[in-house]
Amino acid sequence: QVQLVESGGGLVQAGGSLRLSCAADGRTFSSHTMGWFRHTPGKEREFVAAIRWSGGLGDYADSVKGRFTISRDNAKNTVYLQMNSLKVEDTAVYYCAASAYGLRRAEHDYDYWGQGTQVTVSS
Repeated sequence: QVQLVESGGGLVQAGGSLRLSCAADGRTFSSHTMGWFRHTPGKEREFVAAIRWSGGLGDYADSVKGRFTISRDNAKNTVYLQMNSLKVEDTAVYYCAASAYGLRRAEHDYDYWGQGTQVTVSS
């Protein structure tokens, strides 16, 4: 069992930056792919980024590529999402999730989910 707790959300102006953190409580964190998703009311939850258990280059949705960076620190059981050049359309609840598979973009490939953290980008 892996429990995930996100933090770092908040209100920021367009063009600004935020860093989200996701702390994992469990022994299997270092063996799981970690992903970030986001959900806006009226839309389906969408993939944002993912990183393998070993780290390295992540996988990104086209909408955030070049602006967001995913990273992880297995010693701290934590995954991060650095969000730069934020846009109003990045406003959403952001969720981290853990998958026993390799890099995946589909929700159903993720077994564990956090409760989400709100990110609001104002114009």
